[in-house]
Amino acid sequence: MFAKLALFPRMGQQLRHMHIKRAELYRKCCFILGVEETADQNTVRRAYIELVKKVHPDSGLPEASAERFQEVDEAFKVLQEKFAKNRRGIYEDEEEEVPDIRHTAPQHRQYLTFDGLGVGNPFQRQKQYQQIKAMKAQERVLKHRIDKSQADEKTVMKKGTFFKKHAIKTKYGFDRLVEDYIQEAMSRGDFNNLSCAGKPLTQAQTQNPYLDFTTHKLNKILIDNGFTPEWIMLQRDIREALDDMKSKIKKERIYYGEYPLNEMEENQWQEFLKNFAYDVKQINKNIDKYNLIVPIFDHQFFRVNLQRIGEAILKDPSVPCNQKRPQARPESASNTSNHGKSDFFSFIGSWF
Repeated sequence: MFAKLALFPRMGQQLRHMHIKRAELYRKCCFILGVEETADQNTVRRAYIELVKKVHPDSGLPEASAERFQEVDEAFKVLQEKFAKNRRGIYEDEEEEVPDIRHTAPQHRQYLTFDGLGVGNPFQRQKQYQQIKAMKAQERVLKHRIDKSQADEKTVMKKGTFFKKHAIKTKYGFDRLVEDYIQEAMSRGDFNNLSCAGKPLTQAQTQNPYLDFTTHKLNKILIDNGFTPEWIMLQRDIREALDDMKSKIKKERIYYGEYPLNEMEENQWQEFLKNFAYDVKQINKNIDKYNLIVPIFDHQFFRVNLQRIGEAILKDPSVPCNQKRPQARPESASNTSNHGKSDFFSFIGSWF
């Protein structure tokens, strides 16, 4: 690397200017927004909003500029991240070399590097990168548990290499005590059927520190006006339709024998399942639509297979079977009696 920089001194000089100290970066961001270095978060936010109104490319003012707007936006994001970390007690080394704000990679490019890991096309590298991250996370969790099990009550957790910037100290003994109490409470069922279970969070929740103020306000306006994303509504409709269909099939299952069914009962069962062919078609149609708009890949649904659902209900030991089907009430006798009564009253009415 240094040999290449020696051959190309101008390129090496440009690369050195792409990084500055963190303290200098914060001063530069404050200068761009026109605030003091000691300004609080609200002051920075107000200054950012006033500048955006002037420099936005669509503002129509003489100060409008796409480059200036991007510079102001990046400066605001850097300071917002600083305030968010300070609220959690995280204070980073201000002498550390960080990329300059003018040379920050665009948002869509940072996902193509994958820290230099993996081989192949971008999709293959992304999959390999996720596997490596999962393995490293598992190793850290295992090491943390081993260190806790080997520590005594008075041992203080040392700052690790990965989270060395966190100014937080936790005693292993107290950590173990809390975990024991939580596990005992869970085994007793203290967390079951809580009063607020399944209800939305209160409005007193704190703001996401990684979310800019404008997006936070937009989300709050949508939530206050009862807006719900379409994929959430589709997910609810799919689950309700599936539960309703399964409950109807289970009600019919009780009138059949044990699995496997004999030939006659199997034919009757297949004829009964045909009644849900249209319902399954509509559910799969909603699933296809849902899978196209859901923002999280892990939340996607598999298409419904009616035969698999029917077979699973037949094999379910919790569903009763071998019950007699209730006999339908004969309507002929009631119709005859009603007809006789009507003839009798008509005969009496003919005399008057």
